[in-house]
Amino acid sequence: MKTKIEVWQQLCDMGMCNINNLFYNLTTPALYEQAVRRREALISHLGPLVVRTGQHTGRSPNDKFIVKESSCDGNVWWGKVNRPIDEKYFERIYNHMLSYVQHKDLYVLDAYAGTDPDYRLPIRIITETAWHNLFARNLFVQPKLGELSHHHPEFSVINMPYFQADPENDGTNSGVFIIINFAKKVVLIGGTSYAGEIKKSIFTVMNYLMPLKGVMSMHCSANVGAAGDVAVMFGLSGTGKTTLSADPKRKLIGDDEHGWTDSGIFNYEGGCYAKVIKLSHEAEPDIFETTRKFGTVLENVAMNMGTRRLDLNDETLTENTRAAYPLTHIENIVPLGTAGHPANIVMLTADAFGVLPPIAKLTSEQAMYHFLSGYTAKVAGTEKGVTEPKATFSTCFGAPFMVLQPSVYAKLLGDKIKKHNVKCWLVNTGWTGGQYGEGSRMKISYTRAMLNAALAGELDNVETFEDPYFGLQVPKEVKGVPAEVLNPRNTWADKAKYDETAKKLVNMFHENFKNFEKDTSEEIRKAGPKML
Repeated sequence: MKTKIEVWQQLCDMGMCNINNLFYNLTTPALYEQAVRRREALISHLGPLVVRTGQHTGRSPNDKFIVKESSCDGNVWWGKVNRPIDEKYFERIYNHMLSYVQHKDLYVLDAYAGTDPDYRLPIRIITETAWHNLFARNLFVQPKLGELSHHHPEFSVINMPYFQADPENDGTNSGVFIIINFAKKVVLIGGTSYAGEIKKSIFTVMNYLMPLKGVMSMHCSANVGAAGDVAVMFGLSGTGKTTLSADPKRKLIGDDEHGWTDSGIFNYEGGCYAKVIKLSHEAEPDIFETTRKFGTVLENVAMNMGTRRLDLNDETLTENTRAAYPLTHIENIVPLGTAGHPANIVMLTADAFGVLPPIAKLTSEQAMYHFLSGYTAKVAGTEKGVTEPKATFSTCFGAPFMVLQPSVYAKLLGDKIKKHNVKCWLVNTGWTGGQYGEGSRMKISYTRAMLNAALAGELDNVETFEDPYFGLQVPKEVKGVPAEVLNPRNTWADKAKYDETAKKLVNMFHENFKNFEKDTSEEIRKAGPKML
């Protein structure tokens, strides 16, 4: 076990001197006490910790930067997602943060990103608030007894939400910043209390490091059935990764971020960060129960100040209300966070246009096309400035967190699909009977029935029809799902408007895929929606 003096010295070596109090790897109850004493949070009915993140209730993608330096310059997919920032600005902000932390209390957590001992990344999270440290404790993998003595952090996150950058002099877009320096192995976060930036910055780091080691890095959830069959579910926030992976009949491996090695898959995290707006016990019993447990951190969830009871339907502060909890809050889990190779890959999309079928079987080429396209809808509140669902394309179903060229991830995925003969599916959890504002969201009971049938092999040999616009093979019958739901055109009252809307989305697919034509085979290019 490391002593506090050792950690203190290590912080001094980083330039963090004259610290007031150092709190190292505190337990959950101790962090509760600190957060309440410092008036950072309140304890709700049955024990969850309720916090407010202020102005920023979602990620700030325009404020994320990667330091442009020689060690990573040739590898990074530079552009709107991975914005470069000069080393001099990093040094300026870093030095100002070192001055800022003097005479402050700091909370330090040593943990791991990754459950596979051969690939896990030792990390250190340094925060100025107790609740952010508890968030990190919930989300990352805690060292086992005796492991801290030889835990040597390879990457550090310095999270100071009340420290603001100076855009005019610091090279940032605003007072908010998330800056990753791969050479110095440091992440700087400031100007925002939204804790998701801590989680996603480390995911971004893993997305850079793992593929360079031959590991497929994935923005996906994963679970395993009673027969040992592993299912991986790709999808952006709001498409159902967390909800659908928490299946009582299957053991949860993880809900958001995984690696795929030559041995199988492993979870990057030790917890879950689930959206809880309008959460119900009937639809999502496992996740609902986490909002009633000690240790869970609830971001921007409404609470009655008199009774301390929660109102999960209240979206006054944001639709992006969140629960951060350790995986152990879910009963049906894979404790080690590792499993074998996937038998099924599911690509989730929330189609705001309401024209994609609710489920379709994909060829390997179609899977690659849709993986590179990453079509979905941004859900209100997930990002700053997004106030309603908006159709978008996010390559690899996670472009905001992909550091390398998309072709790197696509090749790794394609090779593994073919090597392990993985079945692939496209599942639309979005709108039916019309586009957003006219139709309705697909019933989760229907989605679960279709997904369970696919994973159980019940759709392998059923009769299908080919979607006339997207060229996908759609089952004609799924137990528990009305036949008309399977054909999206049948759910629209105005068939002509459906045809018009479908053609519009087809053209959007083709326009977006021009970005990948140089790096893909003719077979993959032809696997997309039909040319009109």
